[in-house]
This record gives sequence, C-alpha cells and structure tokens, in this order.
Amino acid sequence: MAQKILGIDIGGTGIKGAIIDVSTGEMLTERKKILTPQPPTPDAVLDTVKQLVELFDWQGKEIGIGFPSIIQNGICHTANNISKAWIGMNLIEFFGQGLGSKVSAVNDADAAGLAEVSFGNAKGNKGLVIVLTLGTGIGSGMIYNGQVIPNIELGSIRWEKEKAEYTVSNKARKTEKLDWEEWGGRLNEYLNHIIQIYSPSEIILGGGVSKKFEQFSPYLKMDRNVPISTAKFLNGAGSIGAALFHEQYYS
Repeated sequence: MAQKILGIDIGGTGIKGAIIDVSTGEMLTERKKILTPQPPTPDAVLDTVKQLVELFDWQGKEIGIGFPSIIQNGICHTANNISKAWIGMNLIEFFGQGLGSKVSAVNDADAAGLAEVSFGNAKGNKGLVIVLTLGTGIGSGMIYNGQVIPNIELGSIRWEKEKAEYTVSNKARKTEKLDWEEWGGRLNEYLNHIIQIYSPSEIILGGGVSKKFEQFSPYLKMDRNVPISTAKFLNGAGSIGAALFHEQYYS
C-alpha cells in the first residue's frame, strides 16, 4: 500500500485536501481549500475535486475522500448539507471513474475521529471518545477502545424542536450573529445533553471553529468532569483521516 495518499475532505462550505504520510499522519503539503460549489451537485463537486487534485499535481492513484453523509458500502444515504442528487450514488465508483484513481469514501466526521484516535488527542484512550466537527452542520465520530463506530449522526438529534445542527452549528452562529457567549451557552447545553445520553470519557471538537476554542471555551462547563479539547489536527483532521481510512480500506 502506498505510504503517501491524497486525503480530501468534502464539506458543505469548502473542499480541502493534503498529501498525507499515512505511517505518521503527517501532512506532507500545506492544506489547500476550494469553496464548495453551490448548489453542490455531483458533477459540480467532482469538477471542484479535480481542480484540487490538479493543485497538488497529484500523480499517485490513491485518494481517500471524506464525505458529509452516512455511507454504507460506498453508497451515499443522506444529504443534509449537500444536494439530494447524491442519495443512492456509489461514491467509490463515481469519484473513482471521474478522477481515474483508486478511491475510498468515508463519512467526514468518522475520518476526523480516525485521525484523532490514530495520531491525535484520542490516541491511547480506551473509553468512548466523541469527536464533533462544528461547521456547516455538526458531524460526529465515535471511537470506542480505538475502533471507529461508523455513521453516528449526533447533529440530527432533536434539539429545541429541530435538529441540533440547525441551532448549534458554526453556521447557525454566523447566520444568527451570535456572540461567543450566546453560542457557547448553546453548545454547552448540547454537549451536556450528549454526555447524559452516551457517557463519553472524552469529547473532542473539530471543524473550522475549533481554531477559536479560546473564545467559547470559558462557557463550557461539562457534567461529570468529562474533559473537552480541540482536535489535535483542527480542521485538517478530515483530510488526514480520509487518507488513513483509504489505507485501511484497501489493506
């Protein structure tokens, strides 16, 4: 299996990527980002991913893709922050044929969780670790005893009569023009709700807003003294995890 793999993280706002050394989790290139096309239809997203591949002048055939959907056997089953046209598509075949590469596909938050448990802040934790990516929506990854539990959608939990991600995501913060205290208070209530249901040993926050952790962390008071921190790889965890999943998928 190739030691270097191009990891691509497709999100509702941006499509990011980097060349990853899967033996260490190290980014061998600077992470690059292109805005997600609107509407994010299959052909438009494929064209954008092609642009990203060209930016890296990627000559290898190994590409791991993190995608914002429940994915089972390569099939996209949900489309909360992307076009409904994706539902039912075989992502491995679609991207593989479109890019002329050997492609794998994994839920983007599961990819972030895999990065954290392999080389990040969840490494060595034998309990239940929950990784939440706060962005356009809320992605969620669960890792128990070092193993990823796939396709857990904690952003879809009913919260104040609607999905939690509609009121607690970073997009909601921006749309409603919430200050850090207001948004941090919402996030605090949501995280403690998650703690009451799942009793995790640790919560790790990823996504673009994780870079601003010091702005909202004063408003987070976790029940049961559950430790909370940012992903070691911040918003790069998805690209790293997509590459790591690709190595596991084809090994």
